[in-house]
Amino acid sequence: MVSKIFSAALKGLSAQIIEVEVACSKGLRSFNIVGLGDKAIAEAKERVGQAIKSIKLSPPHHEARRVLVNLAPADLKKEGSLYDLPIALGYFLSSEQTKFNPQGRIILGELALDGVLKPIKGALSFAFLARKNGLGEIILPRKNAQEAALINLKGKKIKIKGAKDLKEVLRDLEGREEIPSFEPELNRLKEEVQSFEVEFSWIKGQTHAKRGLEIAASGAHNLLMQGPPGAGKTLLAKAVISILPQLSFEEALLLIRIYSAAGILSSKIPFFLERPFRSPHHTSSEVALIGGGNPPCPGEITLAHRGVLFMDEFPEFHRDVLESLRQPLEEGKITIQRAKHSLTLPAKFFLIAAANPCPCGYKNDPERECTCTSSQIASYRRKLSGPLMDRIDIFVDVPSLKYEELISPDKENLSDETRARIERAREIQKERFKNEGNLTNSEMKIPQIKKYCQVPPAAKNILRKYVDSGKLSARGFHRVLKVARTMADLEGKENISFQDVNEALSYRLRESD
Repeated sequence: MVSKIFSAALKGLSAQIIEVEVACSKGLRSFNIVGLGDKAIAEAKERVGQAIKSIKLSPPHHEARRVLVNLAPADLKKEGSLYDLPIALGYFLSSEQTKFNPQGRIILGELALDGVLKPIKGALSFAFLARKNGLGEIILPRKNAQEAALINLKGKKIKIKGAKDLKEVLRDLEGREEIPSFEPELNRLKEEVQSFEVEFSWIKGQTHAKRGLEIAASGAHNLLMQGPPGAGKTLLAKAVISILPQLSFEEALLLIRIYSAAGILSSKIPFFLERPFRSPHHTSSEVALIGGGNPPCPGEITLAHRGVLFMDEFPEFHRDVLESLRQPLEEGKITIQRAKHSLTLPAKFFLIAAANPCPCGYKNDPERECTCTSSQIASYRRKLSGPLMDRIDIFVDVPSLKYEELISPDKENLSDETRARIERAREIQKERFKNEGNLTNSEMKIPQIKKYCQVPPAAKNILRKYVDSGKLSARGFHRVLKVARTMADLEGKENISFQDVNEALSYRLRESD
């Protein structure tokens, strides 16, 4: 007898139906799994056999049975241990130890040796797959049920059954005792307390840098801070999360799928209210930053989607790591090409980078002498290539603070007030691009720039001067207009003014220019 159970495979952030076919026949005792599975799937026969034995049913190795498991389609590579549960259930059906109708549901889960179900990756993606294919039910480990249940917040509802162990799943399928269907716990989501590691209102002085951060946060523009050690660059970057607007429902769902696929989603409260802030160490590899590996996994730029990627000690990152940022900074996505497959992941983050002006950090400091040679400074700066720097929208200097600034109260940039201004600017952008697929000004393409970023007559001469002199590339010209558009949105203005263009230019031009 051949049985068929529907399961699924995770490919990036999307999922695909997998048919788990199990055939039992009399013959020389064997248990084989075919269908291009990885090592974890090959070892499933040991976990499944012991789990079945632990619930007092007849495992494959106790009788003269030839068991063959096929994971279809056979030409698709499959990874992970989520097929343990469907293999066990398929074996029960094929060996006629139970009877139930396997149609209309997706079943996933890793089995412990005592039959308990362990959590899996990608639960929300599997729930989307079930609804897309018209399947009304998904059975998965209980620790993943709250995550999968988030799909029922919008759209057609499906049954989310979170099971504790193999025995509980059998009782449900046989109609003896139904597993309760999970619903998203909205009260827990609403009651989650907002807390930030650093509040924007804590930052003393640095008015110029805070203005640059506010503009960057409003339009999701890339920003580079440069200044001596201890001036507050890292603190400023961490504080930006406290002024960013909350995620929309659609943004949050996509982030949940990303973090679940990476296996780092919290099972206690699997929902995002605040935007992600990722801060990779400068020794991180290219794969850790952009994603990849075997099996392919989201990198830091995807984990920072719709949030902030903070790269401290920017020039200390390896050159190939920095250069790998060029495509995602321009396109908002990353395509990972491998010999047998291609994977495209979202990466619409905005970059905040921090760097010292030289290796010792005190070049042009009025109080401390720089000990670096000209060749050391040149070598340090060469790590940041021209094409990469051309993708930075805003450059700000973060000077050392005086004692009076450190102890004085700062009431000009309270977190709530700044956040309110940024939320208003984001709402303007959302309304502007509601039919064009964008959310922020930084995502504008050339036709949209021409449509929404009309250059005021008074600003044409100054822009012509910088473009014709080579100080502003074509990309830089368009990025200046995007930043000017964001400044106008912060002020609630319909059109860009000369002052907006002039200020955008002041943030764009660096010392070397």
